[in-house]
Amino acid sequence: MDSEDENVEEVVEGPLDEDEQPHGLCTVTYSSSDRFEGHFIHGEKNGKGKFFFFDGSTLEGFYVDDVLQGQGVYSYEDGGVMHGTYVDGELNGPAQELDRDGRLVFKGQYKDNIRCGECWAYYPDGGCVFGEVNEEGEMTGESLAYIYPDGRTALRGSFVEGELIEARLATLVLTENGRPYFQVTPSDAVYTYDKSTSTCIATHAMLPDPYESQRVFVADSLIKGAGQGLFAKTDAERDTVVAFYNGVRITHSEVDNRDWALNGNTISLDEDTVIDVPQPFDQTERYCASLGHKANHSFTPNCKYDLFVHPRFGSIKCIRTLRAVQKEEELTVAYGYDHGATGKNGPEAPDWYKQELHVFQHGQAVPTVH
Repeated sequence: MDSEDENVEEVVEGPLDEDEQPHGLCTVTYSSSDRFEGHFIHGEKNGKGKFFFFDGSTLEGFYVDDVLQGQGVYSYEDGGVMHGTYVDGELNGPAQELDRDGRLVFKGQYKDNIRCGECWAYYPDGGCVFGEVNEEGEMTGESLAYIYPDGRTALRGSFVEGELIEARLATLVLTENGRPYFQVTPSDAVYTYDKSTSTCIATHAMLPDPYESQRVFVADSLIKGAGQGLFAKTDAERDTVVAFYNGVRITHSEVDNRDWALNGNTISLDEDTVIDVPQPFDQTERYCASLGHKANHSFTPNCKYDLFVHPRFGSIKCIRTLRAVQKEEELTVAYGYDHGATGKNGPEAPDWYKQELHVFQHGQAVPTVH
């Protein structure tokens, strides 16, 4: 961003007027190491121009009498981009932000460089938070909503900086002018932020996720010897989030140092954390807040694991379809165990997995179990 010393010029490259001021297409480098490239008229920026800031960010737009006016593009040092409306050099009006991969992360309004009014904050997984921001421009208030990736199922209520405090199930409906409207679903269920710990899987272990409940169910697997499996409740297109994988949060070393029999429902979240659904919570009679752990393994799966920021559970994994699936089709994923040897302990995979891998590699692909 602009430094306090931006008006202290160090070097001017380009034509000067009779007063030795930049005049024409020039490059001006300031003492802060910020640099501006663009058109000048008698020392003032006028026309197209671009700032190159010392931190690696840039700001490009059209300048009038030394200040940015109209549409401007600010590029963050991490590769993200904000397209905004500027009045006298400050953000005033519609704006939207994209991350480094081009995904929309914010859409809304600014006033005097602060977010205002009704805004949208998007997650890479397809979920988002919508509502009127507070005076500081934060997603904080009593009437905000988290909207699931289907764009309809929502949890509406109290949020602080985009984090769920307490909400009820609602459905998003767009009015004729495109403004969001929420119909609260009659229910006694109250949803709160309920991130697991190393010892507590969920405060409300028997409260199902409303989005997941519309899309999957648990029944006896069609895979021989697999026990229960996860099935599609409705047809789903490719790249659809269908289920969530929540559980207690343990370390990789804890997983590696215990018997493989205890690791049937574990999945790596990141380099520090493993999500685990231990007994007896692997039974739906004891835990049904999320059902992703019920999906069985296949070397030819129709789904995959993906990262997800859940309004109740925080950062977890989800199950996303790799192709279109049909109603009542069993959903499978590739568990992704390490096939290679890891020292004296051999491959990091249970025996059943190594056996089925051997079958698959010899051209006789057979779906397998937990």
